[in-house]
Amino acid sequence: MSFASGSGAVSGSLWMEYAPGPARPAVDGPVETEVAVVGGGIAGLCTAWELARAGHQVVLVEADRIASGVTGHTTAKLSALHGLVYADIARIHGARAARLYAHSQAIAVDKVAAVSEELGIDCEWERQPAYTYTGDPAKADQLREEAEAARAAGLDASYVTDVPLPFPVVGAVKVENQAQFHPRKYLLGLAADLEVLGGRIFERTRVTRLKEGSPCELTTSAGHTIRAKEVVVATHYPVFDRALLFTRLEPKRELVVAGPLPAGQDPGGMFLTWEENTRSVRTAPYGEDGRRMLIVTGEKFTPGTVDEGEVGTRFDTLATWARERFDGLEITHRWATQDNVTTDKVPYVGRLHAGSRHVYVATGFAGWGMSNGVMAGDLIAARIRGREPAWTSLYDPVRLHPVREAPAMLRLQAQVGKHFIGDRLPGAHADATTDIPRGGGAVVRVGGRRLAVHRDAAGSLHAVSARCTHLGCLVHFNDEERAWECPCHGSRFDVDGKVVQGPAVRPLEQMDVEEDE
Repeated sequence: MSFASGSGAVSGSLWMEYAPGPARPAVDGPVETEVAVVGGGIAGLCTAWELARAGHQVVLVEADRIASGVTGHTTAKLSALHGLVYADIARIHGARAARLYAHSQAIAVDKVAAVSEELGIDCEWERQPAYTYTGDPAKADQLREEAEAARAAGLDASYVTDVPLPFPVVGAVKVENQAQFHPRKYLLGLAADLEVLGGRIFERTRVTRLKEGSPCELTTSAGHTIRAKEVVVATHYPVFDRALLFTRLEPKRELVVAGPLPAGQDPGGMFLTWEENTRSVRTAPYGEDGRRMLIVTGEKFTPGTVDEGEVGTRFDTLATWARERFDGLEITHRWATQDNVTTDKVPYVGRLHAGSRHVYVATGFAGWGMSNGVMAGDLIAARIRGREPAWTSLYDPVRLHPVREAPAMLRLQAQVGKHFIGDRLPGAHADATTDIPRGGGAVVRVGGRRLAVHRDAAGSLHAVSARCTHLGCLVHFNDEERAWECPCHGSRFDVDGKVVQGPAVRPLEQMDVEEDE
């Protein structure tokens, strides 16, 4: 996805600069297998690898290139400290659930360390303390409560006031011995071993249909079929959703800026605050002269809900925040990432719906996809092998807490309903194509139909249907990333309608449009 940045920063993820590895073929005929995994991010690759290592016949299918979607654009913190989650989990699910959550996440952190060593993967693995901090004295008690909840859940957590950031901080929850790594280096190494174990990987293959049964049958956009006894849907946002999980998932997009720090300025940890619309800070190895690459994430928003030019402004806000706090920082990279948040704070990992016997799903990682992706791989692989880890019911997608989840569910559905009836965002519509500037886009009514029209840098128009192919909401143009985004469930499309990010599996229909006189 290209950006319209004029800042001089590289428009792309730091991790995506690493070589993509060998190209894998697309599915070009019928495929038979024991287990089919749909999605080549961290959850899909970990699931496939675990099953192949256990002796199962596995096929993994990815719509683009493996480890290039959300996983290729993460900040790659690998931690069991997930912001302010433990007090909420204990309140919603109970103290035992909080302990199970902490234990399953801690196992995931250690699992990456063990597998990296076992397979000899040089993935820039580093142990670091994790902090959730506040700069507001009024929020200190909330962090003390979270520290106590995390400690009660079994983490080595404490409330501290000595936080090694180069700006004032009131206090923080601190958990020792967490980690960070290069996600693509790790996952490409895992993929290579998966193939050694007999697993098959197909790229550039979008799955558009699922028929449950014995066996299950997947159909690709090219019309080929994949038959499998077991199917795992690990597509970030479920592309098949018979459990109606979209009513309990909220997509959120975040921006990322990065640049090299002068030697000696590494704060030595991973830091997060929910204040200022989220600020997440970590560093990564950079060169041989002692410098580190600073990575800062924040400016969270729902895809398809920002005004024209606002994404670029938010990138500038994030970059300014980073430069004001880290002397000598030069922003060299900028990109965006996306994840989904569940209404009860816990991911959905398990059988797709109550009637499923052979289809599993992993979603709702809430920005913590590295540990949750590894956890999901372990959990789903265990269930396919007939085992039930202690935290199976905690992550079960079929769970529902109507009273405790009702406010979040009602808020989410109210937002979706507003957009479904008709998006009224300023700048989302234009009266005529002549109103659309070069590099811009808007929804235009032409002949009774709403068209999503983009004018490229050369002045040519690109028109597609404005109705998202998932459930029909109107898309909105993100002029910074040159993408059409659905505000209802987060589907994203390029200017010619090609699916960039699900849950949509079909492209926006291309339309003819003429320049208005």
